Amino acid sequence: MNPQIFREYDIRGVADRDLPDELARDLGRALGTVLAERGKKRVAVGRDPRVSSRRLRNALIEGLVETGRHVVKLEVGPTPLTYFAVHHLDTDGGVMVTGSHNPPEDNGFKILIGKETLYGQDIRALRERIERREFVQLPGGAVDRAEVGPRYVRWMKGNVHPARTDLRFVVDAGNGAGGPLALATLRALGFDPEALYCEMDGTFPNHHPDPTMPENLEALIRRVRDTGSVVGIAYDGDADRLGAVDANGDIVWGDKLLVAFSRAVLDRHPGAAVLGEVKCSQTLYDDITAHGGRAIMWKTGHSLIKAKMKQEGALLAGEMSGHLFFADRYFGYDDAIYASLRLLELLAERGGTLGSLLADVPTTFVTPELRVPCPDEVKFRVVSRVLEHYRATHPVADVDGARINFGDGWGLVRASNTQPVLVLRFEAQSEVRRDALRSEVEAVVQAARAEG
Repeated sequence: MNPQIFREYDIRGVADRDLPDELARDLGRALGTVLAERGKKRVAVGRDPRVSSRRLRNALIEGLVETGRHVVKLEVGPTPLTYFAVHHLDTDGGVMVTGSHNPPEDNGFKILIGKETLYGQDIRALRERIERREFVQLPGGAVDRAEVGPRYVRWMKGNVHPARTDLRFVVDAGNGAGGPLALATLRALGFDPEALYCEMDGTFPNHHPDPTMPENLEALIRRVRDTGSVVGIAYDGDADRLGAVDANGDIVWGDKLLVAFSRAVLDRHPGAAVLGEVKCSQTLYDDITAHGGRAIMWKTGHSLIKAKMKQEGALLAGEMSGHLFFADRYFGYDDAIYASLRLLELLAERGGTLGSLLADVPTTFVTPELRVPCPDEVKFRVVSRVLEHYRATHPVADVDGARINFGDGWGLVRASNTQPVLVLRFEAQSEVRRDALRSEVEAVVQAARAEG
């Protein structure tokens, strides 16, 4: 068993190399044992359309059933549908088999006990239980099926009420898990979306379903321009991350979407807490404060943000990568389909385009996420060395990696929790200054990396 598949907030690896059937079965046994110890019985299990997902789901279910758990097997669909099933069916937990935005050969597991997503030590405890072979075998295990998609669509229709539905827009699902459910939901609300790659295909034949990479949005940008749409919407592979482009075809990153959403939430809930993460633009935190909100910078990672939201009583949170979490009128988890409905609702209410909603946000020059390959066993040491280098001379936020404040801009170096990479981002008042900060920090990273 490769211990590095047990990451900070999910379990993920190359399916044929790291995730054999027996590992998935053992994971089911370990999770089922934990649930049994806590007196919990019913578990919802969903999967995405990747080639390996059916195999992994079936082996996982076998392990759960061995421990006497009652499995509710869901239809193929996105991660938010599994989250919705846990809430709507009031199960005692859930597992989503998905590789999220990773390459098609990857896969993994996102796990909930009750309504809480497992992360950190709880995931490491599952690994340790598997290593010790510490499982129970109990009678009474069973498998039922549930079709949750139609209930999801009905819930959205009853809880999202756009002022008008004649908006012209494009939806690019990247052949991931969210396409069919998104189209069904949008049409139920009265919208007529222009669909692009909305058929599920786990080989992702048209482009990789990761909207944080500009090249993956090229087809969407072309279609938005060709159709005169007010916005283009993109989902990642399991539809828990939202990407967007405005009417001009310019990419609007998740932190700028969060600016628009936070203004709307703060209009109705003055003083509310809004969370961003360390990769987000400084303009986000400044804007939340300027509109009377309580801005909180936190760690990257869906599980970590959901836990912090509950701790702070926050109504809204988001990541630059497009994870957007609504506790305002929703359940507090990251659902890109729901976030896109809220975006369309906002555009219908305010009129204009996405660009016009954000026209008064100060212009800064910011890089996308920059991913530098770095082995898992080295990446955290590199970040520690960067922290040590800058701490003596600059204010550094170390809530998640090193976010260095240069006064007229900032730079970030953090270790990814899902891939063997370092994530870098830079922002400044000019392109020249941004690029200078990037060059300086990248040289420090290179030197730290050379130390091994």
